[in-house]
Amino acid sequence: MTETRTPSPTPRLRQFVLDAEDSRALAEFYHHLTGLPYIEGDEPRTDGAPEGSNANFLVLTDGDGVRRLAFQKVPSMPPPTWPEGPRPQMMHLDFEVASDAELQAVQQRALDLGATVLDDRADDADERLIVFADPAGHPFCVFIPAG
Repeated sequence: MTETRTPSPTPRLRQFVLDAEDSRALAEFYHHLTGLPYIEGDEPRTDGAPEGSNANFLVLTDGDGVRRLAFQKVPSMPPPTWPEGPRPQMMHLDFEVASDAELQAVQQRALDLGATVLDDRADDADERLIVFADPAGHPFCVFIPAG
């Protein structure tokens, strides 16, 4: 006699959350870098009033309203010291673009928004990418996918 098992449910990724001492500033960085809109109610205030507790956890969505990135305020967040040092990165984000022109444009936008370049391999024949640190120090990569 064969036992029938009910398959275990598998979790679905809801969003990727980045911790930051200034969650609004980091959310604004990725909002302007990626063009992802805020979930309704998480937009920056424009009336001059203080943010309040809603700035402690902010969410960016894709064009269909699917949560993609979130930003959680923490009291202290020492940045990773990637690629070497006492605080290695635990995770990082990967983004892709289609061409050299797009990579150059994203690089300039990232720098203008406060990112720093950690490793520039835009001319690498095997893996064309630039590794950045966002303003909170989280590493992220922008790739041109291999042909």
